[in-house]
Amino acid sequence: MKKIASIFICTMIICFFKTSGIAQSSINEWDSASKRILGADISFLPQLEAQGKKFYDKGIQKDAIQILKDHGFNYIRLRIFNDPAADSGYSPGQGFCDLEHTKQMAKRIKAADLKFLLDFHYSDTWADPGKQYKPEAWKNLNFTELTLALHDFTKQVITELKQQGTVPEMVQIGNEINHGILWSSGSNEHFDRLAVLVKAGISAVKEVGSSIKIMIHIALGGQNEESKTFIDNMLARNVQFDIIGESYYPKWHGTIDDLKDNLTDLAARYKQGIIVAEYSEHKKEVNDIAFNLANQKINGTFIWEPLNTWETVFDKNGNANSFIELYSEISKMYNVH
Repeated sequence: MKKIASIFICTMIICFFKTSGIAQSSINEWDSASKRILGADISFLPQLEAQGKKFYDKGIQKDAIQILKDHGFNYIRLRIFNDPAADSGYSPGQGFCDLEHTKQMAKRIKAADLKFLLDFHYSDTWADPGKQYKPEAWKNLNFTELTLALHDFTKQVITELKQQGTVPEMVQIGNEINHGILWSSGSNEHFDRLAVLVKAGISAVKEVGSSIKIMIHIALGGQNEESKTFIDNMLARNVQFDIIGESYYPKWHGTIDDLKDNLTDLAARYKQGIIVAEYSEHKKEVNDIAFNLANQKINGTFIWEPLNTWETVFDKNGNANSFIELYSEISKMYNVH
């Protein structure tokens, strides 16, 4: 009897996430102010500040968020983990990038009159193509329970952000998910199950904010065939989303021409907007490619952790360097507001 009930519940979940009108894309409802994105993931900022780090622009100390805004950035990306304070989590004992830290950062982003992309990792620690570990609290759940847990966690986060007036304009259902999420239940060896999990997250977001844009984020910036394979598998399973996000790091994703060829093809092939969701090197070239894609409802980029990682826009003493001026030029060139 329990087995029959479990099968029934699972079937109902799958049917709901396939047919729910809540989860339908709002791709034709773009806010004109959101069409061009010059974004930065600065999730490390609270940790840096806790270490005493300060930031300066032309010798004047300011909030790093304000400095980015002063130089043309209009969007901030934040990652969120389930229980980063766990012993095996991202931030043992401290919990950076948990819901409470995310809510605090969201208030700062909105106070600066910037827009906000939230990146769900669905893990207690880093999730990327090389690892997509389940949160400790979800490890022993069956697939039906796992699907509901993902939905409920997503809805709780978006609901609490909305309650404090900081609902994100855009949400990622997973981080660099071309190899799946919540291994092994949602690996890319099981696209049907992966699609159910992604739909659960999308539905949860749309239940709270129907206008929130949904990004599917993959780490295949220069890999066109692999990008198409993943996107086609999602679309074949009626996963409704607004934006294709690609990570681009030359070490893993090829040359700048590989990025251009891939994004150009994706822009011509799919109705979704195209965003470079992570990058660091080749700043001008990456932005030139992203902002010059044809027939796009949305264009743009998110540089990854420019405060302290790889090609930073601040030196070791927190002073804005020449890269920050490049973003002033990019924002003017592409009319970013």
